[in-house]
Formats: sequence, structure tokens, C-alpha cells
Amino acid sequence: QVKLVESGGGLVQPGGSLRLSCAASEFTFSKYAMAWYRQAPGKERELVAAISWSGGTTDYADSVKGRFTISRDNAKNTVYLQMNSLKPEDTAVYYCKFQSYWGQGTQVTVSS
Repeated sequence: QVKLVESGGGLVQPGGSLRLSCAASEFTFSKYAMAWYRQAPGKERELVAAISWSGGTTDYADSVKGRFTISRDNAKNTVYLQMNSLKPEDTAVYYCKFQSYWGQGTQVTVSS
């Protein structure tokens, strides 16, 4: 059974940083692309960033380009989302996604 476990969320002030992690198991992680999504209250879930199996190709939502960085460590079966210059509008539950599988999500709140 595919398992995706996110961690690293929390409360941060505007302008601050957080790094999210997603530990994956029960599939050959190094062979597949991964993605981060987020869902803010009252809004649809949206793609934040995606990364190819090798890490050589990444893609970002326009709203996070230049502030967020997706990366992966295939030896640790983990994908990361480094979030810098956080804004209140980044407040959301952040989810890790592999094909049709989702993690449980981790809450990120940006507030002073």
C-alpha cells in the first residue's frame, strides 16, 4: 500500500521560511515524478510544484516561482518543498501526491 507522510508544516510569520518533507514508501520512489499541492480554505486544491523522477525537471505554479523550491532525495525516498518569503496567501494544507495517491497533508499558516 503506497504511503505518503508529510511533515514540516507550522505557523510562520510573513517573510519566513519552512521546509516540508514527504516520506514515501511501498513503491519504487526513484522511478516516478512527485508533486506538491495545496488547498486553502474555501478554495480548490491546486498544484504547487512538481519534480521528475531524477530531479532534473521541475515545474512551479506562477504564484510560487522564485520563492519555493522542490527537490528530492531518492536514497531517502523523500521529496521536499523549501518555501521562502512566505506570504499570508500561502496559508493552506499542503499535500504530497504520487499518481492517484495523496498524503494526509500538513498545515502551513502564514500570519503575524
